[in-house]
Amino acid sequence: MAFALPVWFAVQEELLSYGLVDSESPSCFDDFDDDGLFKMFHLTRPSIAFITDTIRIRMKKVALKKLSVDAMLMVTLNYYAHGVSSSVIQQKLGLTQNDCLAIICTVSGVIAGMADQFVSFPLTRDARANIACKIEKFCGIPDALGVLAAAHFKIRASPYEKDTFRSFVNTLGYTSVVSQVICDSDGNILSIEKCCVGSTCEQDLWDSSFKGREVENELHGQYWVIGGSGYLLSKHVLTPVSKPANDEETRFNQAHTKIHNVMRTTLGSMKRRFRCLMQLGFAQEGSLDKKSNIIKACSVLHNISKKFSVPPPPVVGKIEHLHPGTQHPVPVEINSEALKARQELINCNFSVTSSRQDPVSDSVTEEDL
Repeated sequence: MAFALPVWFAVQEELLSYGLVDSESPSCFDDFDDDGLFKMFHLTRPSIAFITDTIRIRMKKVALKKLSVDAMLMVTLNYYAHGVSSSVIQQKLGLTQNDCLAIICTVSGVIAGMADQFVSFPLTRDARANIACKIEKFCGIPDALGVLAAAHFKIRASPYEKDTFRSFVNTLGYTSVVSQVICDSDGNILSIEKCCVGSTCEQDLWDSSFKGREVENELHGQYWVIGGSGYLLSKHVLTPVSKPANDEETRFNQAHTKIHNVMRTTLGSMKRRFRCLMQLGFAQEGSLDKKSNIIKACSVLHNISKKFSVPPPPVVGKIEHLHPGTQHPVPVEINSEALKARQELINCNFSVTSSRQDPVSDSVTEEDL
């Protein structure tokens, strides 16, 4: 997984110490059979039980219309799965639409607060080496800690506020918010940061992010993260060759595409399971905390889903491509040391004699992850 196993053990020990793990206690989720549970929440019973036990300790002081944690979680997970609050759930719990919105806001904040525990960048030497080894085995690129991308999530913005509206319009022409995501070759989310207007370019996200500063300052060692053409090549961000001049550079670009497709598949899987991410509703610039909490919460639940091997729900529509990189209006000179380092990587790993595997293969699917 993207996080060390002791994290999971620590969570279980914490829950047990508070006496909050009780598989015999009745739950409002018990009213659904396994098929109904998955249809309503896109999660399995064991994963929901784990999520409930994990957040109960954090919500013991939260009271809203005297609802149980199970009931509040039910409302929230149902919204995440479908992007709307089910009338069945509302009637079952005797709630109004406004009640549901308040509950979703509260629970999203709690789950988002769990990101430090369940969305974690590799912090130890062994963990970093393990992730880098898997990426190299997958595509042939060595010394990489993950795949970096800007993830866009559709929102609605008022067209009457022209300046604000334009700030939300992304490179594909629709309104969105954008977050910075790093994943590993298995599709686990390693880092989720920022929630900015859709016109924000990838490089600005990276430069202003905590993870960007950590990586560029080598707090995680001399590793790369693999970014698309919207990023500037640096000593720690590995971008494709814009105009490959030989077979070695072509093979490198193919390997780069292969690992970058993992991010596309990962984000597609998240949006299939949590359809609220397909449309986050109305947003206002300068007030994006609620959207950020939902995105972070779904990232936490994505990693938990993978831990419990929860299958993805059926495909609805097409998985969108990663957004084309936003080019800087002013040409930026690329660091000569970074160019040299990338060329050395290509020469050592993608020449005919040194290439240990063919990076060209079928597209990555969710089943592969």
